[in-house]
Amino acid sequence: MDFKNFSDEDLVSLLRSSNEAAMAEIYNRYWRKLLALAYNHTKDKSSAQEIVQEIMIKLWDRREQYHIESLERYLAIAVRYSVYNFVCREKRRAQIALENVPTIEIHHDDEVIYAQFLQQHINGIVEGLPEKCQLVFKYSRVEGKSIRQISTELEISEKTVEAHLTKALKSLRFYLRHAGWLTIFIYSFMIR
Repeated sequence: MDFKNFSDEDLVSLLRSSNEAAMAEIYNRYWRKLLALAYNHTKDKSSAQEIVQEIMIKLWDRREQYHIESLERYLAIAVRYSVYNFVCREKRRAQIALENVPTIEIHHDDEVIYAQFLQQHINGIVEGLPEKCQLVFKYSRVEGKSIRQISTELEISEKTVEAHLTKALKSLRFYLRHAGWLTIFIYSFMIR
């Protein structure tokens, strides 16, 4: 028997009588529309297909319980309801996944030890510099004074301050590069 010419009301009536061919016709008639509707909301083809399958299975399983007046409207509402449930489930899954992510405890002890070791190494290099270079470096990098402030305090020209600072930084770079510390030194200044 060809059900393509049957109305939705006739198909629903046959469905209630457990007519599998009527169910197949309902499926063939509406699955594309339902899939498009579900996909518009989920943006996931696999999830949309799953939603349509669940709706069709429920329709068959509960065929005797339903009193459907408009099959197309009923199926559209079923898709919206199923999409809503899908979105709620996905949100719960995402929340549970976030709650189950292990908390990573970051211990700064290693960083502190590394920084102290690096600072001692830098201090050793700076102490090997001429006295004026040491003072200029300490005023600039440790105390954060400007070139003008250092020039006034040491009673030397700004160009001389710049020259001492350049010499100190070149010495630091040279020694740190050869000791393998340059990368760590640059990193420590970047994170400040």
